[in-house]
Order: sequence, then C-alpha cells, then structure tokens
Amino acid sequence: MSEIEAAVAAVQAEIEGNRDWVVNLTRDLVRIPSVNPKFQAEAGLNREADVQALLEPILRAEGFATAQHDALPGRPNLIADKAGEEARSLILCGHIDVVPVGARERWSRDPFGGEVSDGRLYGRGSIDMKAGVAACIAAVRAIRRCGIDLEGRLSVHTVVDEEAGGFGAMEAVKRGKLAKAVLVAEPTWGDVLPAEGGLEWARVTIRGRTAHSAWRYNEIYPQRQEPGRLEPGVNAVELAARFVEALRHYESGRTRARSHPLLPVGMNTINPGVIRAGAGLGPDGLPIIMTNPAIIPDTAVIDLDMKFLPDETSAAYRRDFEAFVHHFAGTDAWLREHPPTIQWELGGLHFPPLNTPTDHPLVASLIRRKAALGTAPAVRGFVAVCDAAHYAGAGVDGVIFGPSGDGFHGDDEYVDLASLMETTKVIAATVLDWCGVR
Repeated sequence: MSEIEAAVAAVQAEIEGNRDWVVNLTRDLVRIPSVNPKFQAEAGLNREADVQALLEPILRAEGFATAQHDALPGRPNLIADKAGEEARSLILCGHIDVVPVGARERWSRDPFGGEVSDGRLYGRGSIDMKAGVAACIAAVRAIRRCGIDLEGRLSVHTVVDEEAGGFGAMEAVKRGKLAKAVLVAEPTWGDVLPAEGGLEWARVTIRGRTAHSAWRYNEIYPQRQEPGRLEPGVNAVELAARFVEALRHYESGRTRARSHPLLPVGMNTINPGVIRAGAGLGPDGLPIIMTNPAIIPDTAVIDLDMKFLPDETSAAYRRDFEAFVHHFAGTDAWLREHPPTIQWELGGLHFPPLNTPTDHPLVASLIRRKAALGTAPAVRGFVAVCDAAHYAGAGVDGVIFGPSGDGFHGDDEYVDLASLMETTKVIAATVLDWCGVR
C-alpha cells in the first residue's frame, strides 16, 4: 500500500470511528440562526459572527492560523491557513449565511433545532450549506488526528453573503486569499461539478417622452403636422414590451446556437425579473411616479438575470448583448435617437464562469474517491451559481462537491447523514491526494 493510500485508509477510519463529530458540528451550526440580513434583518436571526466564533477555535485547535475580516459591516469571513507548498495549495470553502425560514407554519420541525430523525438532520441551512462546512472541517480534523502533515498549503474559508451575491467570497479574493485550487462543498448529491455558467445582473433603461394620457390619440393615430399640434408622447411601457419580446427571440437564438456538454441545453437564459415604469427618472435609477396611469410614461427600467455558458467570457457576452440592444434600437425611429442604456453589475453582482477540465487532478480525485466508497458519481455542471465562481474569476481551478438532502430554500430542509459521512471521507481523501503527504 502506498503512503497516500495508507494515509487515506487511516483518515477514513478516524472519521468512521468518530461519526458523531461531524453530525454534532452540523447540528451546532444549524442551531445558530445566521439568516442573511439582506433578506431578513431581525434580532437573534443574523448571527453570522457567532457561527465564525464557534468555528475559529476548532480550526485553531487543528493547527490553523486564523483571522476574521468583515466582508460587510458586522459580517465577518473566517480565513484559516496551514502553511505548505503553494504548488499544491487548496482551499476548502463554504458559506455560513442562510436564507430566511419563510412561513414557519409550513415547517414540521424547529427550523433552528437541528433535530435528527430517520437518518436526517433538519434545519435551515442544514444542506445549504452548513453540512458542507462541517464536512470540510471534520476532514481536516481527521487528518490532523492521524498525525499526517501535508505538503501543500491548506486553507479553510467560511464566508458570508453567498445567498445574496457572494460578497464574502469576493472580499476574500480581493484580499488575495487564493490557492491553486478550491473545493466548494455545496450540496451536489455526491456528484462532481467542475463547471457552472457565469451570471450577470444588468439593468436596461428605456426612455420615452411623457404627456397627458388624454392626448394619447395624438401619439398613436396619424395626425397632421400643423401649427399648434401638441408634441406627441412616446410610451416607454410599449417600447419596453417590444424590447422584452425581442429579448425572448434573442435568448432563444443564443440557447439554440450552442451549449456546454456538462449542462442542460438552454440553461443560458435571460430572465426579465423586474420591470418598473412611470414618469421621470430619479437619482436611484428608477421611475419617480409609478402610480398615475393618466400620464404617458417616459421611463421603463428592466432588470435582467442573465446566465451564460462556462466556456464564454463575460466581456464577450456583454459585447454580444450590447450589439443586440443597439440593433433593436435601430428598428425604431425614436430609439435610434434615444437608445436604451445598459448598467452592468447591477447591485455589484457578477459571477464569473467556472470551467475546470474534467480530467483535472482535483476532479479525478473526487471521482475516484467517491466511487471507492460506493456509487461512481456523475460529472456534470451546476445550473445555478455559487462562490466557486469568484475564485475561478481570480484564476483558481474549482470544483463543487457536497452531500445530499432536500428542502434548501424551502420547508423542512435536511441533510442526509449517510451522505454527510461519505462526503467527509471523500473530501479528506481528496485533500490528501491534492496536497500530498510529507
């Protein structure tokens, strides 16, 4: 048996012999409400700092140097590092913020109780993704308890704000907290996900010309251009309706034209998520008057959620969309003179694509180690987005791998404990494969 295989066997036996440790840590994390305050700010619910306070001494006890930095006011990231070679450096990453509980009466269990029943641990954030965080920490703890020293530098990042755009991971990247590779332990049901599409939030603003609605006939029916004719209005709502229809055809053309082998055909969608229209344009970029239908509106603001493929670049995607908007404006006499404007990174949100090769050593290790414990995993792409994107945008090779469960962003959220145990063992083995043993 090779040195690595002997280390893997010892570490996995250590995890198996202390099965309750990762379960108890997951339960302790679930019992600290850490709802993202951007969604629900309420006393006792937004305790991200308390989660980090629980995790920091655990990581220090396992030989990590730790530091906390506020990614947002009062919302700290925890960065833990164990020295080693940069060529074999690895980050284990997970977010500790959760979405709100929603309608409490729809839960059959205490959302922050961490109840264990029938092989499941229930609670908000259990699968998304406090179980993944616990698995990463349990894996590095087992390596330490077996007296194994790693060649490569190993880091653990527990970050805030993933659910609202990943500004925690963005802050870590800005601080230069990088490595050669990153493993993000989001729930993947035991599959290995080395790819995810990019995501843009953009705002398209269309301007018309306001007028009194009683004179709408002057806009839509042919009128003689003679002295005294009132200047006709230009209804921005109608311009926006035509834009949305043209956008649907543009989206269809893009989804039909190309796809990615690890993702469902057509995942690169454009969702018109919010439309606001009215009269005037305020300093916040929104219409000033949105309650008076007696005014022909001169402003329509359309906010878009735009997904693109893992092998596309943000710069090329933006250029293509800008060309579409330009050509759309060219079909209308008014818009040729008053073209729509585009605001990228709406709310500061932008997710670069993740496109790690399927034969990457980190991917290969996860596949092999998962198969050795049971069923061979599928290799596929992530249809949503997660913090792996922000590290990928900084040149870090990434992969997503984590446990099974259900109810994430819904009711009665839970993590399957058998999958949590398996995930912990696989992550530990992959850390040994990637970082190497001294």
